[in-house]
Amino acid sequence: MVKSELLQALSAKLPELQARDVETALNCLLKQMADALAQGERIEIRGFGSFDLRRRLAKLGRNPKTGGAVNLAATVVVHFKPGKEMRDRVNAAREKCGIME
Repeated sequence: MVKSELLQALSAKLPELQARDVETALNCLLKQMADALAQGERIEIRGFGSFDLRRRLAKLGRNPKTGGAVNLAATVVVHFKPGKEMRDRVNAAREKCGIME
């Protein structure tokens, strides 16, 4: 779901709020989450999942076009781990999405 669809869904569930108020609240929530991750904090949303940081060490990689060696710097990436309720819900809907294994 893209941000505009999320805003429409929230506005439909909360008709007493104006669309700009819903957008402000959503933007504030996302900014707070990004700020917490930038400070190295872990975020857990019960029933949805958790966000934390993973450190990737520097390594030697390959340029796929030329095959030449490339030094890749150490980096920090955001990692999402879905909660049990989210995993169960997604797995139950796999056939609707056309995902087969």
